Amino acid sequence: MAQRDITVSGETRPAGREEVRAPENYIRPAVDIFETEESLTLVADMPGVNKERLDVNMERGILTIQGKIAAERRGEPLFREFSLADYYRQFELPSEIDSEKTEAEFKNGVLILTMPKSEAAKPKRIEIKH
Repeated sequence: MAQRDITVSGETRPAGREEVRAPENYIRPAVDIFETEESLTLVADMPGVNKERLDVNMERGILTIQGKIAAERRGEPLFREFSLADYYRQFELPSEIDSEKTEAEFKNGVLILTMPKSEAAKPKRIEIKH
């Protein structure tokens, strides 16, 4: 299967497209993307986010994932190696994705998006007649 060109925010940006996030500090969630003949599957790690504070949006071929952290204050910090920030990431998706049939699952801080390809984009076997 040929490697798919997916544009990822912060790495390459298509001409004329601007990121639409606010100039705040964000963490880019670690993401794996898998392709089959039927669909693309995106797996994003977003620890500390709950379902109610997660926003997944697909508009004009741009997938935006945003998760807000609800930090619990445990007292005055004396020493810190870990800081919390909201998650944000954008991807430009191939045009053959059927956004109407995209499904999302979120469990234990892991977002799994299954994005089916349109019927026209799926490979088809052509019968040879004699």
